[in-house]
Amino acid sequence: MPARSVPVELPGVLYFATTSPVWGGGRAFHDPEAQGTTLAVAHLLTPAQFSDVAAQEMGREPGADLDLAEALGHGRAVLGEGRYETLVSPGELEGCPVVTFTAPWAVAGVTHVAPVARYLRYLATGLCETGAWSTGTVAAYLAGAPGAAGSWSAARVRELIGG
Repeated sequence: MPARSVPVELPGVLYFATTSPVWGGGRAFHDPEAQGTTLAVAHLLTPAQFSDVAAQEMGREPGADLDLAEALGHGRAVLGEGRYETLVSPGELEGCPVVTFTAPWAVAGVTHVAPVARYLRYLATGLCETGAWSTGTVAAYLAGAPGAAGSWSAARVRELIGG
């Protein structure tokens, strides 16, 4: 488990694309180059913990530590062309480096895919549990993300999380 978790707002936008075989709909990605703000939860992890989570999301065998030097030094490291194989480091938080993973493509360069209800509920619940944003703010944020927009309304997302 993470040593600590805190809400963060990262530069860029959240969008949904590709189809998850686990969730059955669009997966969440972050485009740090796009104009906007991404609501997120930062987890304080060891490099080994981060490497394990990243390997699982990349579809790789866990166990090997990722080399984070390029991402930390240059803000970005592309480890492959697939989903979640791009490391992004937007800076530091309370003296700790912030690193996340996303796809190598931009929000404008991919077909958007609507997420399914249980995936949106999962994301919304995590954001709401931080206490940083209201249910209405989280619902509007997720419903307005490319991929969800047009398929989900803020009211429907609020219903998913009982708000």
